[in-house]
Amino acid sequence: MFMLDPVLARHLNPLVGGLFLLVTFGLIATRQVLAAVRIFILQSLLLSFSAALLGLVNNSFHLYAVAVITVATKVLLIPLFLRGRLGADMHARREVTLSVGIPSSLLAALALTGFAYVIMEPLVQSADTDIIVNASVGTAVLLIGAYAIVVRREALPQLMALLAMENGAFFAGISIAPDLPMIAELAAAFDVVIIVVVLGLLTKKIDERVGHTTVGDLDELKEG
Repeated sequence: MFMLDPVLARHLNPLVGGLFLLVTFGLIATRQVLAAVRIFILQSLLLSFSAALLGLVNNSFHLYAVAVITVATKVLLIPLFLRGRLGADMHARREVTLSVGIPSSLLAALALTGFAYVIMEPLVQSADTDIIVNASVGTAVLLIGAYAIVVRREALPQLMALLAMENGAFFAGISIAPDLPMIAELAAAFDVVIIVVVLGLLTKKIDERVGHTTVGDLDELKEG
């Protein structure tokens, strides 16, 4: 049976981190709701792969559990729910309204990445390579996800950006706290599922009553 060497796993983790960050840039570059969902799935797969690699490096059962839980909830359960409840809306609304153009957004994301590495450098100077990579990349993804929420004007892309932020926080956390108790991992996964279900149902109801989910126009729906 093939077993990945821990040394090789440690060297593969920075590559996974780079891909994780690159995929997040795709979230900024796309204008399609369905593409944003696919980017989230790929991002979650990379998160689970990094957790498995760090689990091998640290000989941590908890990180293996994180990898399995991530695949089950974010790669399978959440996309299936979104396709089931919002499938028509995901396909119909191909073009997403942006408040900032894609080239400018990519430059802003690049600046946020540099800012993340600058602010994380004092915190990880005495840490090992895995923590440096995951903490810096995770912080960058967290900032990029927050920026995506601001520039997107529709609820579904904003939901994907929110989930990308959660992935970024988890990507940093698995290196800082590799032996996180199982109950905390399950609670985090459960919270994400609940958030997606609630926001997904709310988005569906708003679309049925208003005809769109453009957040900027919802301020008109107030009592006279």
